Amino acid sequence: QVQLVESGGGLVQAGGSLRLSCAASGSIVRINAMGWYRQAPGKQREMVATITSGGSTNYADSVKGRFTISRDNAKNTVYLQMNSLKPEDTAVYFCNAVVVSSLYIGAPLKSGNYWGQGTQVTVSS
Repeated sequence: QVQLVESGGGLVQAGGSLRLSCAASGSIVRINAMGWYRQAPGKQREMVATITSGGSTNYADSVKGRFTISRDNAKNTVYLQMNSLKPEDTAVYFCNAVVVSSLYIGAPLKSGNYWGQGTQVTVSS
């Protein structure tokens, strides 16, 4: 099994900054893409930023120039640095990872798409 645990959410004033972290644990062989998604009340979940195992990044237009995604492969952790936050950034932020895992040495490899439990980010005006 693979677990993703997010941290770093909270309440911040507009113009402020927050840094989200997401650590993956479990029977991990390797992690391919990782990313951050968010869901505001009454809206669909949307992609915020993604990063490949090689470090290539992709951002939603609404966060380009303000948010930075990064990862530490040795720690199986992905980060989201959020600067110049706006009230419209308020949402629950979810970590996502495409993980290749194995229950035990020699077991078949399994590729799965995993989600964290979400962390609330609230930006006040």
